[in-house]
Amino acid sequence: MWPSLSGSPSSSPAPLSAVKEDLKKDSVYIREFHPSEQEVVRRIFYEGIMERIPNTAFRGLKQQPLTQLLYGLLAVMCFVVTKSFLLTCCLPILLMGMRYYFSRKVILHYLDCALHTDMSDIEQYYMKPPGSCFWVAVLDGNVVGIVAARGNEEDNTVELRRMSVDSNYRGKGIAKALGRKVLEFAVLNNYSSVVLGTTAVKMAAHKLYESLGFKHVGVVEHYALPGMTHSLLERMFFQLRYHRYRLQLREE
Repeated sequence: MWPSLSGSPSSSPAPLSAVKEDLKKDSVYIREFHPSEQEVVRRIFYEGIMERIPNTAFRGLKQQPLTQLLYGLLAVMCFVVTKSFLLTCCLPILLMGMRYYFSRKVILHYLDCALHTDMSDIEQYYMKPPGSCFWVAVLDGNVVGIVAARGNEEDNTVELRRMSVDSNYRGKGIAKALGRKVLEFAVLNNYSSVVLGTTAVKMAAHKLYESLGFKHVGVVEHYALPGMTHSLLERMFFQLRYHRYRLQLREE
């Protein structure tokens, strides 16, 4: 009268393929890019770069003491000339607005250049050339992070590029897993070192690189991005610091 245990649907073992699929959904795994993922990859890259507009405009000012001094002198001059507390108090708002305007202008131009060069055809630029590759991080069946590697045979280095993680999935170790994939790729392909450059303002990005073993090897003040005009106003309201990192894998 009772149904047999062997015939009970609830007791039948799950197929191995289904178990593997569940495991994939519960953990992050890194795999090579597929052309069908071009648009979602470009979206993650786009959103990551757009975050740098307010970061560069506002947080970046903390790293520019001379600019802070200049803005302070402008405030003093404003008060001396106008004798108005109201106008002097409004000046910082105007200055921050100008910083945001120029940050947006320059970074959007950089973004447009990137989306029309390597990020326009990832398969052609990263997957086909020897010594280069592009990976995606997958979580819950969704692409949530990206990173690229591009080899340089002249000095036997590989450059870590285009790392970005969807803002909804940060804090899960995805960026570190992506970075390790590039290091693994470099070792397997006998590169002597991995290099990267970043204009990131957030300290979290720099701590990530250091946790992967990278050493800070230099910084370029007033770094120029494609499309910059170097006008007086642009120099006043937009500044970038370009940090260089290097991880030596073996001596040449």
